[in-house]
Amino acid sequence: MKAAARPVASPHQPARRPYVGRPGTATAAGLLFSGLALFPLLAHMLDDPFLLVIATRVMIFGLAAMSLDLILGYGALVSFGHAAFLGIGAYAVAILAAHGIDDILIQAAVAIAASSLFALATGAISLRTRGVYFIMITLAFGQMAYFFMVSLSAYGGDDGISLPSRSTLFGTDLLESDLVLFYAVFLCLAVAFLGLRAVVASRFGRVLRGTRDNRIRMEAIGYAPFAYQLIAYVIAGALAGLAGVFLANHAEFVAPAFMSWQRSGELIVMVVLGGMGTLVGPIVGAVAFLLLEDWLARFSEHWRLGLGIVLVLLALFTRGGISGFVARLTGGAAR
Repeated sequence: MKAAARPVASPHQPARRPYVGRPGTATAAGLLFSGLALFPLLAHMLDDPFLLVIATRVMIFGLAAMSLDLILGYGALVSFGHAAFLGIGAYAVAILAAHGIDDILIQAAVAIAASSLFALATGAISLRTRGVYFIMITLAFGQMAYFFMVSLSAYGGDDGISLPSRSTLFGTDLLESDLVLFYAVFLCLAVAFLGLRAVVASRFGRVLRGTRDNRIRMEAIGYAPFAYQLIAYVIAGALAGLAGVFLANHAEFVAPAFMSWQRSGELIVMVVLGGMGTLVGPIVGAVAFLLLEDWLARFSEHWRLGLGIVLVLLALFTRGGISGFVARLTGGAAR
C-alpha cells in the first residue's frame, strides 16, 4: 500500500504568531509603567511624600507577585512557601549590614544567590510531588525557613532586627532618598517584567505552558517537564529574593513575619486578583490588594473581614482577575 503523503504547508499560510499573552497586555503594561514613572510628580503636586512610600511598597510586592506568577500562572505550581524567598532576600541585607557590608549590589548578589540555592534545593524535592502534596511541601519548607529565622537570636529572633540605615551604593547614601529608592525599585520591576516576558515568549516558556496544560503530552514528545519547572522555580525564587532586598531597605526592618505562610497567601491573592498568567496582572493585583487593605483599615480594626468579603466577590464575579475583567470591558478575550 502506498504511504500517505505528508501534508505540505501552503506558502500562503500565515506564519504562527509568537505567544504574547492576553490581548491588550502590552498596552496595559505600557500604561501601568508610564503611570508609575510619573507617580512622583503626582505626589509632589499633592504635596504628600507618603504617597511615594506607599507606591514603593506596592512595586516591591508587585515584583514578588510577578515572580510567583511565573510558576503559578504559567506553570500551575501553587506554592505556599514563596514568601520564604522574600524573607531570605531581606535577611541577606540585615545580616550583611550587621557585619559591616552595606553595599546594595553585594547584598543583592548574596540575596539572589541564597534565594536561588534555597529554591534549587527545595524545588528539586517539591517538584517530585503534584497537586495538594506540592502545596503542602512548599508550605512545610516555607515554615522551616520561618522557624529557622525565629531561632536566630543573634539577629533578633522573633522580634526581628532593625537596619542602622539603608544600603549604600558605591559608598554613597543615595538610597536614603525615598525618590531614589522609588526609581531603583521601578527600574528593577521594569527590567524583571521585560525579562520574564521574554522568557514566557521563548521556547522555554512554551514548554512550561505546555506542561501546565498537559504534562503527559509534553513527556510523550520528548521534553523533561521537571527540568523546565525547576528552572522556573529558581528564577521565581531569585526575583522574590531581590524583592526582599528592597523590602528590607524600604522598611529598614526585617522580621521572620516577612516569610510567614500568611505572606505567601497574600502573594497568591495578588496574583489571582490581578490575573494569572499575564505578568502585568500581579502588579495590578498588588496595587489593588495593598490599597484596599490600607483603605479598609481606616474604618475598622476588623478590616480583614471586609477584605475577605471583597476578595470573595471579586473571585466570583471577575473571572480572570482584574485584567480579565478589563479585557472583557474593552472587547478582548482572555487567551
